[in-house]
Amino acid sequence: MITLDSSLTPQSLLPACERLWSLATPKLRRIAAQFPHNAPSPVITRAGRYEPQGWTEWTRGFQYGSALLAFDATNDAELLAIGRDGARRDMAAHVLHFGVHDHGFNNVSTYGAMRRLILEGRLPNDANQLEYYELALKASAAVQASRWSSIESNGGHIYSFNGPHSLFSDTMRSLRVLAIGHQLGAQVRGENDAPINLLERLVKHARATALYNVYYGEGRDAYDISGRVAHESIFNVNDGRYRCPSTQQGYSPFTTWTRGLAWVILGYAEQLEFLDALSDADLDPFGGRGEIEALMVRAATATCDFFIEQTPTDGITYWDTGAPGLVRLGDYLDRSADPLNAHEPVDSSASAIACQGLLRFGRRLQERGECEAGDRYWLAGLTALRSLLQEPYLATDPQHDGILLHAIYHRPRNWDYTPPGSIVPHGEACMWGDYHLLEAALYVERLARNQPYYAFHLPLAA
Repeated sequence: MITLDSSLTPQSLLPACERLWSLATPKLRRIAAQFPHNAPSPVITRAGRYEPQGWTEWTRGFQYGSALLAFDATNDAELLAIGRDGARRDMAAHVLHFGVHDHGFNNVSTYGAMRRLILEGRLPNDANQLEYYELALKASAAVQASRWSSIESNGGHIYSFNGPHSLFSDTMRSLRVLAIGHQLGAQVRGENDAPINLLERLVKHARATALYNVYYGEGRDAYDISGRVAHESIFNVNDGRYRCPSTQQGYSPFTTWTRGLAWVILGYAEQLEFLDALSDADLDPFGGRGEIEALMVRAATATCDFFIEQTPTDGITYWDTGAPGLVRLGDYLDRSADPLNAHEPVDSSASAIACQGLLRFGRRLQERGECEAGDRYWLAGLTALRSLLQEPYLATDPQHDGILLHAIYHRPRNWDYTPPGSIVPHGEACMWGDYHLLEAALYVERLARNQPYYAFHLPLAA
């Protein structure tokens, strides 16, 4: 279980954040040179060098988005150029990608970041540029919303790249593109000009994820533990009925792949913040604020508690809570994670994603007077981030392309690099791990310096 340190504050992590930016900046420049326009997207490192890994194109936005986050923190004009110009050259193909559920990853991290920087006054208020970014975001939201499967009880979900039967936990974080599309007033239409309401699809997808992918210790199966998350839920596409849990990247359908858990934690935390920007009238047609917030808070609470309880003391999680080799590690939850152990890898990228969700959800509860729970999640997030910002997780070797070490992509397919003489993969980085470490650091740094609150849907346009 994560050990909470009540002395931790955003201000106490500022020196570590500043060190992060100084280490990351030359690496982001090098990656930009190694993966120019029309090159395959960098995905994971092998022996310290970023390489593509064919599956789906979902990481290019993290490459350019990382440069924009680093610009946000440092005002380095070269990083701005990398992110802005890279998005102009390469991201249109991702706006129009009908085959993936990753629009919130690719396009909010790039077009969304550029829009936010303009609205914050960090970049010149060029009306044509702003309109360009907003059109890209509206188109991306429409494409993501088109990947729709109707299910039982008048529900539905955005289906994964596996097909219309598949509901991924990952997509909770990708929902933010639908949120921005709704904010921008995107007019989306389907067959016979029928309107497609982006907020309705966002709410229905969040409800389906909470009902089917998140468990609450209510006896749904023999392994129902509160906060457990199934990577994937399978539905009968003929009648929309739920069939079973599944997984692509986890150990089994009945254990928790921790990056899927992290996507859910951060996804609900962000969407709860987004709900705060909506009126009751916006939400009334889809169940009302009370019902929608309650289901999101319930899912966020269960998954945050599960993460804290099933993660070692330093906030760094192993790749799956049911990975078979964990039994050989003894009381592994009562000490810091060991990325060099001979049985199961950690996944630092899961902790990088989850820590931001813990911080956002904790802060929201604190603001509502629920200080005991809020402080618990807040301190857990700070604890994990503190660990990620130092060795052995921070990649201090300037020759290594990665920023965050000991990340795992796809353990079942054995895609991750295992150094010679080792049994378990370790010591490598991934695009989403690097991006989310930078994003969590920027989030905390802005709070420490009383700068504008960092969120995908802010600032609200006038």
